[in-house]
Amino acid sequence: MSDLSSLTSIPQASPEFKSGFVAIVGRPNVGKSTLMNQLIGQKIAITSPVAQTTRNRLRGILTTPTAQMIFVDTPGIHKPHHQLGEILVKNARMAIHAVDVVLFVVDCSEPLGGGDRFIAQLLAQTNTPVILGLNKLDIQRKTAQQALTLDQAYKALAKEHHWPVCKFSALTTAKLKSLQRQLIEKLVPGPYYYPPDLVTDQPERFIMGELIREQILLLTRQEVPHSVAIVIERVDESPKITRILATIHVERPSQKQILIGKKGSMLKAIGTEARQQIQKLIAGKVYLELFVKVQPKWRQSRMQLAELGYQVESN
Repeated sequence: MSDLSSLTSIPQASPEFKSGFVAIVGRPNVGKSTLMNQLIGQKIAITSPVAQTTRNRLRGILTTPTAQMIFVDTPGIHKPHHQLGEILVKNARMAIHAVDVVLFVVDCSEPLGGGDRFIAQLLAQTNTPVILGLNKLDIQRKTAQQALTLDQAYKALAKEHHWPVCKFSALTTAKLKSLQRQLIEKLVPGPYYYPPDLVTDQPERFIMGELIREQILLLTRQEVPHSVAIVIERVDESPKITRILATIHVERPSQKQILIGKKGSMLKAIGTEARQQIQKLIAGKVYLELFVKVQPKWRQSRMQLAELGYQVESN
């Protein structure tokens, strides 16, 4: 994986070369992280059936012979229920005003809803160019007439705001090349912001923590997910193995019990799956040691949120 630790020289761009930042916004669980992973061709953002998986504004970098796009994967825009939620939504809104293009992703297998209209109104208040992306083409299991009805509602929304539309599947990659072309068309000539071989500006430690959190989301589902924060305490690298020590922070003792499981079975399962993903990330053998710590109401405390790496981002 290429990150900032493997920084190489940044080439001089030709006059025709285009570049810019693209925010991927939408409701929770419409496939934004899957889309970014597919566009850059490598997994850097975690995915899960659980809504509101993305927390940090994660950048993925795609460099083609004619353009460099820096994708900003934002948390799903929703009504926040705690301090963490407020920070996440605020960061997503800031991203809308700090980029060159906004890709507004919706789930075209579901009817247009109030959440989509709310985001549309937010986007209508910015001068940033917007493309409406109809994702989940692969699961639009309706009759031709039903699919047409769903699409027409989204296209009417796009027409109201003069937004171009692109329909695709992030999961199967169907029509992603068309989306890529439309995004490049919206960019203006510019420099390389990053070396061409870089796929993210986040350090490997951050991605390691996210891969651990992903397994908690997948294995515990509704019992624990949003009360979890991961801190990578130590990474010791040697030629043969990388040893990682990580702490999983939860809010209640009952959540700690769920994560540990009977005779440590759940923590072992989380560690095993996360270790396999991290080994793919660093292309080497990994020893992963996990601890669980109770930190009451950390999502409500600005100080604890900051200690765990969650704060309103500056542009």
